[in-house]
Amino acid sequence: MFNINPTLILGPYELSLDRPLVMGVLNVTPDSFSDRQTLPSTEEAVIEGKKLIEAGADIVDVGGESSRPGAAKVDEANELARVTAVVKQLAALKRCPISIDTRKAAVMRAAVEAGAVLINDVTALREANSLQTAEELGVSVVLMHMQGEPATMQQQPEYDDVVESVARFLTERVFACQMAGIDRKKLLIDPGFGFGKTLAHNLALLRRLDRLLELELPLLVGISRKRMIGELTEREWPADRVAGSLAAAVMAAERGAQIIRTHDVAQTLDAMKVLAAVGQMQHKPIAKQTAPILF
Repeated sequence: MFNINPTLILGPYELSLDRPLVMGVLNVTPDSFSDRQTLPSTEEAVIEGKKLIEAGADIVDVGGESSRPGAAKVDEANELARVTAVVKQLAALKRCPISIDTRKAAVMRAAVEAGAVLINDVTALREANSLQTAEELGVSVVLMHMQGEPATMQQQPEYDDVVESVARFLTERVFACQMAGIDRKKLLIDPGFGFGKTLAHNLALLRRLDRLLELELPLLVGISRKRMIGELTEREWPADRVAGSLAAAVMAAERGAQIIRTHDVAQTLDAMKVLAAVGQMQHKPIAKQTAPILF
């Protein structure tokens, strides 16, 4: 058995891990691969965030820079303009933890000052000043594995053993964070499905996801609507990949994922509730049936 805490503390929020948590994706970008091709206004983004909360999101993850394959970088000023007010308004509701999806130190700082209690960084705090900034801010951090940069990461990703490479990278980043003074209890890990990985790499990671439990840290998985789901199901449009995404989310949770990052909060929450109920039944005696059930 691995020693992973039964609760997740994010700022003032204490979240039970009796079932996998659901993190809702809120893209404040004009080029999201999954749900829009125009930049939403602050008001529109806040409305979307409220819908995620009403649907049951345990965490809302706000991002102002797309990290889809081929995406170009967004300059700091634009990213700040996109996310700061959105984070502030959603955090003020005090309904659930708000996460900031960024790799820029200045955006991390502004978002935390606005009320974010979790930093979700696709570069695992490897960008300039981000490690020191995260330590100073004192909030929890998701460390994600990515090979290369979003603009080029899917061109020719190669690994000798993708699972061991990801595990080694995350172990090294956890150590770097601890050396910088970040409390290990504030760290989460993410294998980075689709970030510098082929379909075969993604499937290997999903199959052996429990290997990452050896790090004894909360494990976050984001597979929602991604290209790997499209390839497996032959669904070209991301909005048509919900069923495949749910199947992958259930498999990830069965292998130890404790947070599922998704565009489809209500459906994923339903799936996690069913999975949790079945898991609880495995530890209880089944009542003897004394009469036939009539339909």
